[in-house]
Amino acid sequence: MQIFEKTITVTIDDIDDLNHVNNVRYVQWVQDIAKAHWLAYATEDLLEKYSWFLVNHFIEYKNQALLGDKLLLKTFVPLIENVSTTRHVEIINIKTNQLIVKSEAKWCLIDNNTQRPTRIVSEINQLF
Repeated sequence: MQIFEKTITVTIDDIDDLNHVNNVRYVQWVQDIAKAHWLAYATEDLLEKYSWFLVNHFIEYKNQALLGDKLLLKTFVPLIENVSTTRHVEIINIKTNQLIVKSEAKWCLIDNNTQRPTRIVSEINQLF
């Protein structure tokens, strides 16, 4: 199982009226890291043939992040089944090592031509 990571710094645009990161921003970061992971390893051929559709998403807010915090976004895919994957994302405060958010989502592979779910081929399975 491959772990894909990215670091970000909380900016003023991420902050809500309570002076911490807006919950909607975490959801965006979860999607962003999933997409970045796919784009980092998928070939042009795979990108042309396939896309991912979010089936369901669970997110748990454990702690808050504040302006200027440096965060580590980690994602991995522990489960691949037929046409779908389960993807985990963790967002961790780098300075304190506190888990800020954890997420689990089910993604379905879509054939770009038919716009229908399609079996995950071994070439994609090997990316994760």
